[in-house]
Amino acid sequence: MTTDRPRTGPSEDSLESSLARVLQAGTYVSIALIAVGSILLLAGGISPLAGGPAFQPGNLIADVLAARPAGFLWLGIVVMMATPSLRVIGALIGFWRRGERTMVGVAALVLAVVGAGVVIGLLTG
Repeated sequence: MTTDRPRTGPSEDSLESSLARVLQAGTYVSIALIAVGSILLLAGGISPLAGGPAFQPGNLIADVLAARPAGFLWLGIVVMMATPSLRVIGALIGFWRRGERTMVGVAALVLAVVGAGVVIGLLTG
């Protein structure tokens, strides 16, 4: 019996499963943070439609430690947005270890585009 799927070595399977776990963990953490923030909103009688405070990275930890809903909600959004980049960083490291220089270059370019987008967003926002 043959399969159409190309054979992959143990290191490729290991890298892919590790990267999948990064995405899974990041998704679970961000969902948990957003859920806690939403529960705190409801418990405080605050309407989620009323709008909220602007994103202030310097206040995230203080807001979470003070159990303010905005801290959990913003931190959940930050984790959700950072998760794909963490996967690309993991891929870059895995490709580097395996000596796949072309794929290291591709991963580095993806990170450069994401970084440029973040910088442009911060400068224009």
